[in-house]
Amino acid sequence: MAILLPLLLFSVTISTVSPAPTKPDTFKPPDNYLIDCGSSSQTTLPDRRTFSSDSSSSQYLKYDGREINVHDQSAKVPLPIYKSAKVFNAKATYSFHVTKPGWHWVRLHFNPVKNNEFKLDETKFSVVACNTLVLLHEYTPKAIEMQEYLMNVTTPNVNIVFSGEKDSPAFVNAIEVVSAPDMLIPEHADALFPVGKKVDGMTRFSFQKMYRLNVGGGEIGPGNDTLGRHWDTDRKYQKVQSGAKSVSIAPNVVTYLEGGSPLIAPPTVYASAVQMGNSETSSPNFNVTWQFDLDHSYPYLVRLHFCDIVSKSLNELYFNVYVGGKIAVSALDLSTVTGGLSVAYYKDLFVEASLVSNPFLVQIGPLNEPIGTKNAILNGVEILRINNSVNSLDGVFGADGRSVTGPSRGTVAAVGFAMMFGAFAGLGAMAVKWQKRPQDWQKKNSFSSWLLPLHAGDSSFMASSKTSLGSKKSAFYSSTMGMGRYLSFAELQEATKNWDSNSIIGVGGFGNVYLGVLDDGTKVAVKRGNSQSEQGIHEFQTELQMLSKLRHRHLVSLIGYCDENAEMILVYEYMKHGSMRDHLYGKNLPAISWKQRLEMCIGAVRGLHYLHTGAASAIIHRDVKSTNILLDENFIAKMSDFGLSKDVGMGEAHVSTAVKGSFGYLDPEYFRKQQLTDKSDVYSFGVVLLEVLCARPAIDPALPREQVNLAEWAMQWKRKGLLEKIIDPHLVGHINPESMNKCAEAAEQCLSEYGVDRPTMGDVLWSLEYALQLQDQGNTEEGSNGPGSCLANGAPLAPAVDNRPVTTPAQASENPAEVQVIEEHSGTAMFAHHANLNSR
Repeated sequence: MAILLPLLLFSVTISTVSPAPTKPDTFKPPDNYLIDCGSSSQTTLPDRRTFSSDSSSSQYLKYDGREINVHDQSAKVPLPIYKSAKVFNAKATYSFHVTKPGWHWVRLHFNPVKNNEFKLDETKFSVVACNTLVLLHEYTPKAIEMQEYLMNVTTPNVNIVFSGEKDSPAFVNAIEVVSAPDMLIPEHADALFPVGKKVDGMTRFSFQKMYRLNVGGGEIGPGNDTLGRHWDTDRKYQKVQSGAKSVSIAPNVVTYLEGGSPLIAPPTVYASAVQMGNSETSSPNFNVTWQFDLDHSYPYLVRLHFCDIVSKSLNELYFNVYVGGKIAVSALDLSTVTGGLSVAYYKDLFVEASLVSNPFLVQIGPLNEPIGTKNAILNGVEILRINNSVNSLDGVFGADGRSVTGPSRGTVAAVGFAMMFGAFAGLGAMAVKWQKRPQDWQKKNSFSSWLLPLHAGDSSFMASSKTSLGSKKSAFYSSTMGMGRYLSFAELQEATKNWDSNSIIGVGGFGNVYLGVLDDGTKVAVKRGNSQSEQGIHEFQTELQMLSKLRHRHLVSLIGYCDENAEMILVYEYMKHGSMRDHLYGKNLPAISWKQRLEMCIGAVRGLHYLHTGAASAIIHRDVKSTNILLDENFIAKMSDFGLSKDVGMGEAHVSTAVKGSFGYLDPEYFRKQQLTDKSDVYSFGVVLLEVLCARPAIDPALPREQVNLAEWAMQWKRKGLLEKIIDPHLVGHINPESMNKCAEAAEQCLSEYGVDRPTMGDVLWSLEYALQLQDQGNTEEGSNGPGSCLANGAPLAPAVDNRPVTTPAQASENPAEVQVIEEHSGTAMFAHHANLNSR
């Protein structure tokens, strides 16, 4: 929530399991504590594991309350450890000495045993391990449950603290604290997204088992697993059971790679699999899908187990693997990876759940190529939740009371990849908003309102003040800095009708944007900073600095500002026709002609070309997108929103900086190298050209996976020579094919993987002006009243297509209530160019 980089970046390098010096088949845990809580004697399970009693003299329990044991002789339970429970009416601590630091399983067993004193199915309690890790928060077991955790213990003891919430008792039926092998969790894992990124520091996390499935096989109990794990069957998680077919072989046939081990998963897991149910049909073209219910506010480690037990010879089976709606492994060839058949192999993926599909899907499907058999397999799935930024595996509060919604908010408490995933906080918000959007979202918000820009790593230029935006105003906002007219707070209050909520035309991290009317009748957009928010303050400063020194016909200009008391307000002239995106899709506005679209693009490119070449030092916009191309009353296009812009010093080819931009527009080379160049703007503008051609968003999560990313999807059709099949239907029959092809060629060049292969903005300008000439030639042949003709004021007519009427720009609504609510950096329907400051 997610940036989808060009198709080339979706290839995943398949590597074998990291080699180990030996191939251990068994593991003897140094620590092996099994406690039957509330029992008066030890208990032996059918798998021959023996649980000790925690009587009042137990060396493991420190408890200041009275001894409360409950026992239900009549209970029909799967294991005897669920017949009794220890109940705590005060804080209770179990402490287990650690013989050898490292990975340890902690398994907590719960069954609300019926008794005469407590209603255990109505209790609410929390559990904290090792003083800092929240295992359970306000938890109420309703039935027999086992919660399993894996933590890297570095303390002399594993302390597990039970505490009831609001006079509610806590209880537990059994506890396991057992050592786990070091090889179980690697130091590094592949990120599902962005593809190709390695996530470091995996051993610093704690994990909770959410799902562990023996795909295609039966249930595996702790007695038949090398590490005492339980594997469930996968049948109930299959979305369409008719599309899946189980297959199995004898477990003793399974072999492991050098360095591999049954400790990862026992042979029984690899000896069964699910393949495509009708894989023998002539043209199978479907995915086998497993669906899981996950809390998308956490990251996860997804481990997929594979073993080719269906092929009769090598290099027969090639298939794709999808996780969370994204390609996880493309064209997986197990025989090449493992060097043989029936060889165990697993793949670890770090998944930021907020960036992927909800519900969470794991899918396998055939390769759409004329090679191998049309089939796909999966042998096992493990999904482990990773602790959040406050070291909690359940809820938003840490053991110290911190909340993920507070100042320390983050997704993962990691140092190795903080930059990478910090850059994706915007997409997490995007995904949540998309899932929760109201039915009338198009009336209330433009698409841009949830397509947030990325902000990672910049410190606030007012960091010393959390509540006053104007506490250091004198350092940056002197009236001598060329920032236009000073407007008093009273003037702006009157202009916005005392900050009337009906005048709000934008909502963002800084605060609200209001449509106002000054005393001379000038309509303005008033951006008022929120004194309770520090979001985007650095960008706020940058925009002031940029707009104070930039003047061009195709760049927005600042009218004035206000910095009275603690206020921080910017004032722009109102842009009558909003953003270019609004006139392409999402707002049900009249369709605009191809010629008019080209003219808008040409205006935007002229503004960008000026930024790159016309200023004292090159300026990179860094957030080029269709919502930041605004239209004045004559539909003249101007670039807006310079909050992310960056100066490039004389003689410098690039500037090294944190990754910022908007999803779907971000230059992949900039993302990889963190080196910003003017070619990053060129790449983003290539996406804009495709928006203009196809009239759809750069990223649309509602579409099928292969269509989500516009740049990938459109370029696939372009390479097939079939781009006309996906262009805006309103252009069909009204666009000169040569003009369309010229624009598409310009877009393709802009989207080159490497910046050195992309054109300059000057080159793009030439290409678009040539495309405009080609369109004019075609329209001349059609006649002066064709869909590309112009009005007397220079604004082209829009064609009447699909019941969208032909209108002039002057007919567009001026009602503020119809202006979309926008994100601060989208630029939609906010700004206008101050006519007397325009210069070329």
